[in-house]
Amino acid sequence: MKILYYLPSLYTSGGLERIIIFKANYFADHLPNVEVVLMTSEQLNKPTFFPLSEKVKHVDIDVRIDYPFDQSPLLKVLRFPFLYRRFKNRFLQILRQEKPDIVISTIRREINFLPLLNDGSVKVAELHVTKEFYHPNFPKGLNGFLRKRKDTIRLEKLKLMDAVVFLTAQEKSFWPELSNVHVIPNPIVLRPREQSSCQSKQVIAVGRYVPQKGFDLLIEAWRIVNVRHPDWVLKIYGDGSPVELQNEINRLGLEESCRLRPSTTAIEKKYCDSSIFVLSSRYEGFGMVLIEAMACGLPAVAFDCPSGPSEIVRDGEDGYLVENGNIEELAKRICDLIKDDLLRKEMGKRAQLNSARFQVENIADRWKDLFDSFGKHTKSD
Repeated sequence: MKILYYLPSLYTSGGLERIIIFKANYFADHLPNVEVVLMTSEQLNKPTFFPLSEKVKHVDIDVRIDYPFDQSPLLKVLRFPFLYRRFKNRFLQILRQEKPDIVISTIRREINFLPLLNDGSVKVAELHVTKEFYHPNFPKGLNGFLRKRKDTIRLEKLKLMDAVVFLTAQEKSFWPELSNVHVIPNPIVLRPREQSSCQSKQVIAVGRYVPQKGFDLLIEAWRIVNVRHPDWVLKIYGDGSPVELQNEINRLGLEESCRLRPSTTAIEKKYCDSSIFVLSSRYEGFGMVLIEAMACGLPAVAFDCPSGPSEIVRDGEDGYLVENGNIEELAKRICDLIKDDLLRKEMGKRAQLNSARFQVENIADRWKDLFDSFGKHTKSD
């Protein structure tokens, strides 16, 4: 069986790139008689950020629609028809060359033509972004028409796919129009070699410095926590520009207790050096950092945002779920864990145990079952 994934690029440290490479490596290395091809279109002659297994083939078709990222909107519109034709033609050329049994789409531009192809391959879509926020960057004045139009087109294309895979049951519930659906969560990428003792006076949060991650809300909550527990520290690790967040920290006088840090390849150690993990996101496709932190033995406090936290955190058992956006409740639950050493440590132990359901072996079995269910439909049979 040959599986082909498409996503635009693999040179960044993003969560999508990380999880696709991780799964591709595992499938190629551990599933019998499986070949994996990763196709990109804007790799820019750069190496992949995360290492690829020698058994995974990487092909880039070099069609730069989005790059340069600072190009003018007008220029992008004018160039798009020509570049899109080139993208489609080169995409089809790779399909003819590789002859995959299964093509997995991350629902980008290829979704417009992929389900219409009659090349003998099974077509699978993987959704990594929650439905409500699929187009968060649309100008507000265009949201009503353009967003609705794009959502309708995407829905019609997804109906034509052989399968659509969601990361959570909650996300599945947002798409009642679809019948070809499956729920397979992301696996834990980390394999922790140690566990947190939950004794350090440190809280950790991880994510890009963008509004989605809600670090502005977390900083507001930390102002409340800091008054009650001034000996504790919050460290936030992320990519991007934290200037606005740092200005807010300075305004609130939290410079000593709230620290912004760049992303790190040693994130496992940072989890284990901490005692509580906080997810303050306004929305998530899943919440990979949650299961990573829990695997390191950290109890979690998370906004019950769409979608993911409610299917990862067991409220009151291995962490707390908080009303989405409720800053006061977020602060209260952090304080509950700070002031009760025994509760914090017991929740951390249960978090580590409960995270085992996301181990890659368990998740890969669910993907293998899905792949095997296509057996009678694939061209190789």
